[in-house]
Amino acid sequence: MQKNEVCALIKEIAIIPAVKVSSGDDAHFAAEAVMRGGIPIVEITMTVAGAEELISHLVRSHPKIVVGAGTVLDREVATRCVDAGASFLTAPSFNPIIVEFAAKENIAVLPGALTPTEVVTAWRAGADFVKVFPCAQVGGDKYIKALTTSLPQILLVAAGGVNQQTAANFILSGATAIGVGTELIPNEAIERRQSQRIHELARRFAKLVRDAREQIEEWKKSIVVKSYTGTEKCEK
Repeated sequence: MQKNEVCALIKEIAIIPAVKVSSGDDAHFAAEAVMRGGIPIVEITMTVAGAEELISHLVRSHPKIVVGAGTVLDREVATRCVDAGASFLTAPSFNPIIVEFAAKENIAVLPGALTPTEVVTAWRAGADFVKVFPCAQVGGDKYIKALTTSLPQILLVAAGGVNQQTAANFILSGATAIGVGTELIPNEAIERRQSQRIHELARRFAKLVRDAREQIEEWKKSIVVKSYTGTEKCEK
């Protein structure tokens, strides 16, 4: 899948499930469960044992799923992830070397940032999206709203503390997408191989995003723009 197609899918689905488990088998189970729940995107974090091999396996086994690499902190790891077939790279922090590398490889990149200065710096460096992390600890959706109001041109991914209660609010506040971890892929569900539970959670998060977007569209339609003709008089 080409970079522009990956970015378009992230915008469309607006959910990036992060797989953070201790083994490759668990990560494989989680990735497949999320995909079957209707979210064809998964981020395999580099904290997973054998993460690069898992990325390669998922890419070969499921050509319709977009597989990304998370917690990519240096150029060497980024290179291995791209060689394994990762379609996007993300991290909790901003490293200009990785952003530059991704641009040369024509791979989507989502560096992490927190302050307005960091967000703008990452965007100007060439980020396709900027992952605001950790969101919940610094004001949640209100913080995202403040950022998107001041920086509407920057595509933000809200991550860190996103759950079923806050997901819609992040979208309503202007986030292009949300990054979700254990709230979508519970450790218990992985340990007990409860695929149906993950399917249901995936559907719930997808519905929360759809409903929030529909609410935004309804709000836009309700706005009446009145042109000023110069003949109106101020009220006394």
